[in-house]
Amino acid sequence: MTRTAVIAGVGSGLGESLARRFAAEGCRVALFARTADFIEELAADLPEPGEGLAVPTDLRDVEAIREGFDTVRAEFGSVDVLVNHASGASWKGLMDSSVEEFEGAWEVGGRGAFVCSKEAVGDMLDSGGGTVIFTGATSAVRSLGGTISFTAAKFAARGMAMDIAQEFGPEGVHVAHVVIDGQIDGPNARERFPDRSEDTFLDPDEMAETYWHLVEQDAIDTMPFEVHITNGPQNTEFL
Repeated sequence: MTRTAVIAGVGSGLGESLARRFAAEGCRVALFARTADFIEELAADLPEPGEGLAVPTDLRDVEAIREGFDTVRAEFGSVDVLVNHASGASWKGLMDSSVEEFEGAWEVGGRGAFVCSKEAVGDMLDSGGGTVIFTGATSAVRSLGGTISFTAAKFAARGMAMDIAQEFGPEGVHVAHVVIDGQIDGPNARERFPDRSEDTFLDPDEMAETYWHLVEQDAIDTMPFEVHITNGPQNTEFL
């Protein structure tokens, strides 16, 4: 079965790994991000047998998201898989955060994911089912303190995932929330976090395998809702 997948929020690191893994499994992969040059290069370089489509999209812009899904449908057909992967944050606490910074995080991780989900689930209901995956974080289940906009947006996304799962699971839409409990390895990650042990970095290619297994897990009686990706016995984020 050839699936059409939308990855909303693609950058270097896990977003790129997801695109490459899904394409390697034969998906037609639409890449949503503001950075047009990056996603155009990635779309052209995806592994066979998949196909790539760069859809430059500001996920804060409701109409741009809707137009992006129209572009995907015109090129690839209806959407079978959505990964709500985008997030935004100022990494500040309550007293240092402006209203604009707070709203910016919500516009991407909250409202943007809502609009993407509405577009994708509409297709899935017409075609008999599909998969929606939300990328979460430790802050989606336990606040770390001092990152109020990021935490609020991630809590909102987790709540949406839970609600969509309960509403549309019986109709064949599998919804999963992935809690990323650790630091994702990627460009300059080790330089930015020099005090972290190597054992605590998460491999984005291995993480992408977990996402793909969630896409393949379509048996109604065994659908997982929440999956935690951690650094195993060296897990530090929940301690």
